[in-house]
Formats: sequence, C-alpha cells, structure tokens
Amino acid sequence: MSQIPLQANHGLAYDSHSLNALRSRAATDPKVAVKEAAKQFETLFMHELMKSMRSTTLQAGPLDDGGSTSGRAMGTEMLDMQLSTQLAGRPGGLSEAIIKQLERQMGLSPGPIPTTGSANNTAAPLAATPQPTRIPQAGALGFVQQHTAAARDAEATTGIPANFMVSQAALETGWGRKEIRHADGTPSFNLFGIKAGGRWKGPTAEITTTEFINGKAQKVTASFRAYGSYAESFADYAQLMKHSPRYQAAVSGAAGIGATAATGAANSDSRAAAFAIGLQKAGYATDPAYADKLTKVINTTLRLQRMA
Repeated sequence: MSQIPLQANHGLAYDSHSLNALRSRAATDPKVAVKEAAKQFETLFMHELMKSMRSTTLQAGPLDDGGSTSGRAMGTEMLDMQLSTQLAGRPGGLSEAIIKQLERQMGLSPGPIPTTGSANNTAAPLAATPQPTRIPQAGALGFVQQHTAAARDAEATTGIPANFMVSQAALETGWGRKEIRHADGTPSFNLFGIKAGGRWKGPTAEITTTEFINGKAQKVTASFRAYGSYAESFADYAQLMKHSPRYQAAVSGAAGIGATAATGAANSDSRAAAFAIGLQKAGYATDPAYADKLTKVINTTLRLQRMA
C-alpha cells in the first residue's frame, strides 16, 4: 500500500508526526487520546474494507485522458481514505466498541460487574456491610476464621471449645458489626463485653449499653475493658473463665465434664447448651434469653465451619 501523507486533521498512523502527537496527547489527556486512536483504527479498517471491495469490482486500465494506471490508483486511494475518515467515529460504529475496550484496559473506566463469582474471594468483615446478618454469609464465616487461632489458644487454657468462644464473641459483637469502641471510634478489641470493674488497671472504653433490670431493657453507661488486640481479648476471657469460681459450671459443661460425660452423651449440642446455661446462671449477662441466643449462635458457627 502506498503511504500517502495525510493532513493533520486526519491524524492517521500513516503520518509519523501525527502518531507522535497522539502519544503526547495520551500522556496528558488519555481519554481524548483513546477516542482519537479508536477513530484512527476504525478509519484504517474502513479503508482496508473499501480497498478490498474495489479490488474485486474494478479492473485497472488506461485512462481516457491518457493518464497512467498508477495515477488513477493514487486518486482512488486518496478518495477511499477521505471517505473512510468521514465515516469513522460515528455513533454506533466500531470506534465506540474500541473506546470502551481501551478505557477498560487502561483503567479509565470500570468494566462490567460480574453477575457471578468475585475477583476477591476473601471473606469480607461484617463491619463493612450494614445489612442484617444472614446465615450462611461470607462475613460471618470470615469472623469465625479471623478469630479461630486466638480461640484455640484460649481453649488450651480453659478446655472450652474454640468454636464456643468464637460464637460468644459473635453474639456479643453482632458478628463484629457492633464492637465496643472508644470515643474517637478506635476499637477496644473487647469481644466478650467484659466490664472494667474495680480490679481492672488497664485501659477502658465507656459506652452506652443495654442492660436488663427487673426484666426490662434499659440504656446505661458502663466502662468496659480495652485491649491492644483481639488475641489479648481472648486471653483475658480465658483467664476469667479459668480462675473465677462463678463460671466453673459453665467451663465444666463446655468441656463435657460431669453427668453429661458420664452418660456418654457429650455431643456438641448438649455441651453448647450446658455452656450457655452455665454462663446465664452465673450472671454473665442480664439478658434472660442469653443462653438460648448463645446456643443458636454456637450451632450456626458449627454449620459455617462444616460448610467452609
């Protein structure tokens, strides 16, 4: 094909000056450069299409005015290029599809949202989603996976199954969405709602919480323990369960000790219920439905782990 210098407004890659100008534009205004490049591609495509059509319909021969065949071919070439330039860039043309593809590849516009699957398979924390928790849900499983290692360390100290403790943390924090936070919004890392009390010498976080007084839910302000990490929260909870006499029945029930173990019926369901009932009887929470709620969350956690 003859390389015919074109005018600047055509801007095709046939002209090295126009190509360099396009490269410079791409550095300063990539969207405009993408549109121009797309139009150039469509122009070249249209030109090649016209050339192919002419080659099958026209036969070269001497001109009536005595001109040469090469002169006639050059005139036809220039006419085709002009028509191609005029047709390119119109709405609904090839250049629109090229623009969309180039912009996606260059990160200038987002691509279509996949209807199935996800580029990120990591379970999202529930704190990032305001919707109510629905089980099974990736965020709930993410909460379980996030805290299982720390819970296993606490299990080694207390004998309480790790999934029981993760479940209690899920109940206390709404699967991580309602953590106790400091006044400035930073986390206290208190997963178990343990209050500060007079013996606590560490940092605290003061919040408004719900307590059941004489069977009625009331809003009260209370001071809670604050930690440097979630692992510290599990470790402190383990110490509380291990050394406080009031929680020994709950710990024994979780570990399958006593009548449950003696009858050989120390399955997860009975141990979960024994643990939850023991906590409620010991006064861990003032909610009269605490044992029932915790048992349900434990069963949910067990289902999530089986599905993982």
